[in-house]
Amino acid sequence: MQGKLVTIFGGSGFLGRYVAQELLAMGVRIRVACRNPSNAIYIKPLGNLGQVQLVAADVRKPGSVKRAVADADAVVNLVGSFADMDAIQNIGARNIAKAAAEQGAAALVHISAIGADPESIAEYGKSKAAGEAAVREHFPTATILRPSIVFGREDQFLNRFAGLIRMLPVVPVIGGATRFQPVFVGDVAKAVAAALTGTKGQTLELGGPEILSMLDLNRWIAKAIGRDPLFIEVPDMAAELLAKTTGWLPGAPITMDQFRMLGNDNVVTGTDGLAAYGIVPTPMDVVAHDWLTLYRKHGRFGTTSTEAAADVQA
Repeated sequence: MQGKLVTIFGGSGFLGRYVAQELLAMGVRIRVACRNPSNAIYIKPLGNLGQVQLVAADVRKPGSVKRAVADADAVVNLVGSFADMDAIQNIGARNIAKAAAEQGAAALVHISAIGADPESIAEYGKSKAAGEAAVREHFPTATILRPSIVFGREDQFLNRFAGLIRMLPVVPVIGGATRFQPVFVGDVAKAVAAALTGTKGQTLELGGPEILSMLDLNRWIAKAIGRDPLFIEVPDMAAELLAKTTGWLPGAPITMDQFRMLGNDNVVTGTDGLAAYGIVPTPMDVVAHDWLTLYRKHGRFGTTSTEAAADVQA
């Protein structure tokens, strides 16, 4: 792949920066395509002179997509959203796959999600499944990757719960029994890079080494940041009512679609993509403490709940 040009749609986002860094380390030239290229300026210093291009593109607009993939040797689609889902995750995926095929790209890697299902009661799952079908229709040899919840320093998952646990002495937990298999963002980026040169036409699922329920995940975070709140599981009926009445508000604790998604586990049940590419999954405990210290009472000088208990016993 050295010297090849890869267009990355959604390259300015959370996963995008890690994919960009992985490809740049391989000597790949990248073209970061996003609606506002100024959001991707921080990627420029990651590469050598001329190794990073920035281009404006909206996946909902075929013309801008075609310009973004012109002369690209390969294409990566990382775009996802909890808003305007069908337009972005279905129609947008179709536009990218069609343009990549027409421009003669040798490979396409499409990021979907565990839970993509045309029969899903959640719009997110349906739109992801429709996007997969569109990709297969226009670019049959594409590699589709379905990660579980992706965690990392800039994520909106571990950080969101850590922020709540830091603030609240009593923490409500919605979907406490739902199981997740959190996968490290760096491992997902490695899988994307491997997929560009690996076997084509596969659909692979990506999960980390641990499977945790939502309640256990919250307890793990609390322990990691030295907090000991009271966790209370919210009954499904109450959670559904909360989603119906407040889910439409900006910053709502849970939307109706998110509530529906919590009805199913988010774990690997198909082909394990990390194993297929020889990637050893990274445990949360190995990397998450690097940024979760922000939520401790005294930052990096604070202690976890386990360390505090040990001090008392001593």
